[in-house]
Amino acid sequence: MEVTLDYGRTGLKVRLPERNVVKTLRYKEAPPLEDPEKALRQVLENPTGTPPLAQLARGRKNACVVICDVTRPVPNRLILGQVLSTLEEAGIPRQQILILVATGLHRETTRQELLEMVGPEILQNYRIENHHGTRLEEHTYLGDSPRGVPIWIDTRYVQADLKITTGLIEPHLMAGYSGGRKVICPGLAALETVKAWHSPRFLEHPKADCGHLEGNPVHEENTWIAQRAGCDFIVNAVMDDQRRPLQFVAGDMIRAFEQGVRFVAQVVRDTVPEPVDVVVTSSAGYPLDTTFYQAIKGLTGALPIVKQGGTIILAASLSEGVGSAEFQRLFQENPSLEVFMERILGRDYFVLDQWQLEELAKVRRKARVKVVSDGLPAETIQSLFVEAAPSVEAALEDCLQQYGPEATVAVIPKGPYVLAQVG
Repeated sequence: MEVTLDYGRTGLKVRLPERNVVKTLRYKEAPPLEDPEKALRQVLENPTGTPPLAQLARGRKNACVVICDVTRPVPNRLILGQVLSTLEEAGIPRQQILILVATGLHRETTRQELLEMVGPEILQNYRIENHHGTRLEEHTYLGDSPRGVPIWIDTRYVQADLKITTGLIEPHLMAGYSGGRKVICPGLAALETVKAWHSPRFLEHPKADCGHLEGNPVHEENTWIAQRAGCDFIVNAVMDDQRRPLQFVAGDMIRAFEQGVRFVAQVVRDTVPEPVDVVVTSSAGYPLDTTFYQAIKGLTGALPIVKQGGTIILAASLSEGVGSAEFQRLFQENPSLEVFMERILGRDYFVLDQWQLEELAKVRRKARVKVVSDGLPAETIQSLFVEAAPSVEAALEDCLQQYGPEATVAVIPKGPYVLAQVG
């Protein structure tokens, strides 16, 4: 059988033995919005838990509109087009509107990426600035959370008269689902906040996982932090497997987000009857699979359905390499994942982006990992505590030799965008 995995911008066709494939996990059938512009306008005018955006904007001196960075395929042109015009029609001057890119601790979004994200008209006519998570002086301290996390949020957002956030609701490896509160923390938070919130005492909790909100301390904490920072209005999108809008939610940060989560959970969840020997997956293609740092999400997404001692085969373009210099340093100074975990659990060791290596450690405690990519040489991939493979077919052949010719295989072409479960 032939399957196309999401890979880079083009996809990757692979041939798999049909007799071994138990199931290809996919989104459930859901019709895309016939008129996305109309649907968006309706939720702006009839939001969940707040007055309409136009009413909220009246009398405000300025506004900060937060968007995700290039790693999230949000329909920014569509959302911003209506949000910005609503703000101006309500009396907020264009020069008093800031579009703030919630980079978290990621690199800056380039002008070319902004052009792709928001289009030439918005890029040329509005002020767009990046958040810088490592510049503490650009943040305002808002006290400590009840769990003791210091709250430092981008001052430009904190001081805005009207605070609007946008985003995408999808499964998330730590916070349960992205969207809602997450664009504020970690999107607009300083390193001092993120390193406490992403510490092992949060991430090692069994509920800090895909699809879990109730009892998930990662979700509970960044919700508290986002409420402390304040948010007047959110606009979040739910997309289908071809990145077409299925639903927009807008209004109160918590109520609208939860409305979107209920819808997403019905669409993205797919199951296998029991764990399988091998999972063939992706990291959802561009823009999520450009670095190994981001591609780890494809591995964690497969974790619930792979057997203990099984193998996950990941295809990811890795067109931008391993990740940040700090993330690369983690591989250089830790001889094994066991040593790394001992260090971070000892609390005297901290390196930026260590949380993603901690997620890889969770994966490797359960499964082998084989990575197929044309973005990095095999010797580099081998240095990342995983195995390099020349092709998905070759990786699977190796697995069949190990587990036997009757080994069971599941395929997740969309990687972490599908909530894979046993059930």
